[in-house]
This record gives sequence, C-alpha cells and structure tokens, in this order.
Amino acid sequence: MNRAYIILVNWNGWCDTIECLESLFRSDFPDYRVIVSDNGSDDGSTDKIKAWAEGRLDSVPCSGPLRCLSFPPVAKPVAYAEYTGQEAEQGGEVGDRDRRLIIIRNSANLGFAGGNNVALRYALACNDFDHVWLLNNDTVAQPDSLSHMVARMKEKNGAGMCGSTILFYERPDKVQALGGGWHCKWIGLPWHFGRIGWRGLKSINLRRAERWMNYVEGASLLVSKQFLEEIGLMCEDYFLYFEETDWAIRAHGRYSLAYAPESIVYHKVGASIGTSSKPWEKSYICDYFSARNRLFFTRRYYPLAFPVVYLALIATLSARVMLGKWDRVKMISRQLSGYYRMPPDQVLPKIHADYYGRRDA
Repeated sequence: MNRAYIILVNWNGWCDTIECLESLFRSDFPDYRVIVSDNGSDDGSTDKIKAWAEGRLDSVPCSGPLRCLSFPPVAKPVAYAEYTGQEAEQGGEVGDRDRRLIIIRNSANLGFAGGNNVALRYALACNDFDHVWLLNNDTVAQPDSLSHMVARMKEKNGAGMCGSTILFYERPDKVQALGGGWHCKWIGLPWHFGRIGWRGLKSINLRRAERWMNYVEGASLLVSKQFLEEIGLMCEDYFLYFEETDWAIRAHGRYSLAYAPESIVYHKVGASIGTSSKPWEKSYICDYFSARNRLFFTRRYYPLAFPVVYLALIATLSARVMLGKWDRVKMISRQLSGYYRMPPDQVLPKIHADYYGRRDA
C-alpha cells in the first residue's frame, strides 16, 4: 500500500482550487487521489469544480513563470465522486474509491481543521493509504512535490509530519517557509524558517532546518497514517490558524518533524481570507483569529507565558490605533477581555454581527 490522499479545503475559491487541481494532476507520484472538501461555499464552487472535471470549464492559467505548472489543461474528463460530509465520513461507495477526484459538500463553513477533518475521516474509513497531504487550495505544486515529501518521511526515522519549500506565488524567488518554523511561546507568534537569507535550494541546511522547526507550515503538510491513528485529527477549536502548531505539540516526543527541500509549492497566501504579515493589509477575519487564537493557544499549552503574550497583544492593539483601524481596536479589546474563550460555533456569527453585517448595512 503506497496510496496518498491530497486534501484541498475550498471556501468560495473555486478558481484557485481548479488551478491547484491542474497542477496536482500532473504529479509523478504513482498512486494518489485528490479530495476537495468544500466548506459550504455560496459561489457555486462545487458546480464549477465538477464542470472542470467534466471538461466543460477551463482553468485560467497565470501568465507568469508558473504557467507551465497548470497549463496546458490535463486530459478530461477526470473521474470524480461527490458526497455530503456525512456520506464521506462513512467512506462513501466502495466502487468510487479508484476515482481520481472526490468532492465533499460540507453543509457549513467548518474552518480549516473542520474541513480537513471530514476528508481525513473519509481517508481513514477507506483505509487504503499510507500518507495524506494537506495542501492549501491557493497553491500550485511542482509535479514531484509529493514524491519528495513521501521519500523524506520514509528516510527519516520517527517522522510523522513533513513540510515543503513554500515560495510566494507572485514572487517565486521569495520564501514563505522552508518546511515550517519556530513558534515563540513568549510572544505567541510563529516565525517561518528561511524568510531571511535564502539563496536557493543549494543553500539549505536540512538538518538545521529540521532541528529549528517546532511546527510544519500548514499550507503544505504531509502526515502519515500511523500519525493520524495515534495522535488523532486536527483540533477544531481554532477554526483558523494555529491548528498545525497544536498538532505538532500533541505529537511532541512521539513523532519528529521532517522537511523535504525539493518539494516545492507556490502559495498565493491568504487568497480566501486576506492573510498578510503587514498590519495595514490584514483582513478583519485574519486579525480576529490571529488575536483570538494567540491567546487561546497560549493559555492551553503555555499558561506561564500568558501574561507576556497578553502584553504583546496590547502592543498589537496600539498598532491598530496608530493605523486608525477602530473596528480592529474594538475587536482586539474584546479578545483581551475574554472573548477568545468563545466556542468556534459562535465565532463566525460574532464576526458577521460585528463587522460584515455593519459593512453591508
């Protein structure tokens, strides 16, 4: 058994997802299946993806140097099966398990972990794989990306998670992360390895990167079946951000982290939710979950560091004041006063009430 499942979580991003699928169906890995877990999109995503698989809808390839990764189009039709989330979690139909594409229609937006977990339960119910690759839908991958990750996992004893070299889609010469990075408990923030001083693949010190990492960047994350069975699925308490760090901490001492430098993925970064490292460019939803989960994660795993992280978030609040983002000032102030404890099923309604509803009024 050497099958790998590739999971994409889609939320109102069918165009990015189709471009990603075009790149994935060029993979040189001998046995893989792709699962698109749609998180209750309201833009017709599942219909668009099915039309693409049937050959009725073309992708829109980029015009830059990455065009060759998704164009010309792969041969159609692509055989697919479609399930509800409940049907998928039961393993679907046995006769569909050799179809190259599985489309799962979740009834609501379950978040990053929730969307992935439905697909992971499908894979575990099928029980016909060795590895699962969690990949952001706003990426394109080199044809040998999966092969390099699986090879590194087999090469490194005790590895349960493996990351890729993640480059920016718009700036392919610039690194987002080399495998993963270091989460600093005292400020409650991660720092991706390789963001400074990268001079190409030949300059990468693999051993140093793997020693330095305490999480794998979730935009491209391979896990083994054994890891899933022993550690469990992703934690759904976060909805967005910190899930991969939580996973790595839960596995600490039982599984090591690996990095496959030649597994190259290009990431658009925040195409769906407005993620950015620049405070003035962050979307409201990005700011919301960054603040919430920074506190939530710290209290769960590093309670002694909580006062320091709390003070650091006050500095973030001050930055939003200087930028004149008063809606963010109000939101972060609420997180500091205890709103980070709000359960996930109450988070999105709160966001819509606080921001999106007012914006649309």
